[in-house]
Amino acid sequence: MTKLILEPLVSLDSVAGDWTRLAEASGNMFATWEWTSLWWKHFGRGRTLLATACRDVDGRIVAILPLYLSRERPLRIVRFLGHGQGDHLSPLCAPADREAVTTAFREALDRERFDLFVGDKMPAEGDWATLLEGRMLRRTGSPVLRFEGKSWDEVLASRSSNLRQQVRRRERKLAREHDLKFRFCGDPDRLAEDLGILFLLHLARWSDTGAWFSPAAEAFHREFAACALERGWLRLWVLELDGRPAAAWYGFRFGSAELYYQAGRDPQWERGSVGFVLLAHSIRAAVEDGMSEYRFLEGSEDYKYRFASEDPGLETIAIPRGLRGRAAVEAATLLGRGGLFAALGRRVAG
Repeated sequence: MTKLILEPLVSLDSVAGDWTRLAEASGNMFATWEWTSLWWKHFGRGRTLLATACRDVDGRIVAILPLYLSRERPLRIVRFLGHGQGDHLSPLCAPADREAVTTAFREALDRERFDLFVGDKMPAEGDWATLLEGRMLRRTGSPVLRFEGKSWDEVLASRSSNLRQQVRRRERKLAREHDLKFRFCGDPDRLAEDLGILFLLHLARWSDTGAWFSPAAEAFHREFAACALERGWLRLWVLELDGRPAAAWYGFRFGSAELYYQAGRDPQWERGSVGFVLLAHSIRAAVEDGMSEYRFLEGSEDYKYRFASEDPGLETIAIPRGLRGRAAVEAATLLGRGGLFAALGRRVAG
């Protein structure tokens, strides 16, 4: 592909159609216009939009660079839109166009005044650190279970015998001792209530170490979940015991993939393994509905690898500019492969 023509975007709405086309081709829900535009609505205040469309010689948009600039004193940092809430962040383009888009990406950065570009949670399989000549700060797990064309029994047969026994035994025990119900939340009139259950159960589980859903994040996810339900992407399950919520699972279905985003559970049911039982149920539902894979998203927790068949991984990379940018990268390294940027990320994403 010849050199691409860069077109700075005044608003995200102006290229919604092309954005949707590229996101669908990528198979990445976190790259969709819906996710990105709502993220910008909720988290973009006080920040500068740097999103750029890349056109070929015929004027067709072949890539989008979804960037923004934030000022985190003393640094001016460029990041991807969706940072802090989404996984698999990167330029939107077809794999075949990656080399040309890399050149365009560097040109776009050269036009801006900043100290540091931080590419959080970029898919390692894209080899963006090499292509962009950036410094890899951190690699995290992103396990995947692939099962295209397999039945649930065949999926379980591919896992350890210990896991197979636990999946079956723990659900049977709950069903034997309680009125067990898996309730899929697909009713728009109940969505607000069911999301409230998720947030409360998540907080109950993680109150001692810090919950994922801040007030700002809750507001964003309430709006996005309503949009996702309308698009057919939302997957929200509640496990009920004797008519009361005991666990909740929140994720998405995009293309042929099921995405496990977050969950929560009532600590009083810890011994009943309600979180494990609901997780297994969500995987079984994806298999039985004909999905091809189940993505556990970022995180290297042991329970994910018990189910997963592979781990493509995610990388956080940095491109410094000037003395402050280079000093920040060195400080990040001393803090433990990206600790500084993780701290900055929490402030940016609310």
